[in-house]
Amino acid sequence: MKEDLLRLIDILGTVTFAISGVFAAMEKKLDLFGILIIAFITAIGGGTLRDMLTGDLPVSWMRSIETPLIILASAAGAILFRNVIPNFQKTLFIFDSLGLGFFTVLGIQKGIKFGLTPGICIALGTITGCFGGVIRDMLLNNIPLIFKKEIYATACIIGGLIYFLLLKIDFNRNWIDLVVMLLVFLIRFLSVRFKLSLPVIPSTSLRTQKKGK
Repeated sequence: MKEDLLRLIDILGTVTFAISGVFAAMEKKLDLFGILIIAFITAIGGGTLRDMLTGDLPVSWMRSIETPLIILASAAGAILFRNVIPNFQKTLFIFDSLGLGFFTVLGIQKGIKFGLTPGICIALGTITGCFGGVIRDMLLNNIPLIFKKEIYATACIIGGLIYFLLLKIDFNRNWIDLVVMLLVFLIRFLSVRFKLSLPVIPSTSLRTQKKGK
């Protein structure tokens, strides 16, 4: 039952991140090949890095044709129905936030499977959730969201902390994954909705320039 749930989470995360990759690529007016490459990288980037760090090789998407086919189908669907979507930015944000929640839980579960400490499991969850988007943004010549003042990786970390807190208090294990996925999504969604962010620390040179003026 648990394996089936994790597989479902993996599929949902793959679909949502592939779609977010498509919309990010279309915003940059890439051709069809470029769109498909960005969709693949967004969907598998974080999981590939996670599997390499844990020594789980070959990486998960290389063991079966199913994952590439899911990415291809998701990308094709997003491209075909692009004209019925009124706002690319909003759609990209929603799918990116959903994928963040799905893949954070998946990374945490992979760490638990390998018997790693909670801190490392949370780090793996953050890597799985964030780094597909990091690679996507770098290829599209954007500053990755994880490096901006927006709450992004912080949502994964908070979700991971809550995950292990719920385990400690014997919360129903059948619901922990769902609760944490929704929590990560809501933290990301509400932080953007209400313009919540981490503080930006100005450099000394900037402060000096302002005083000089």
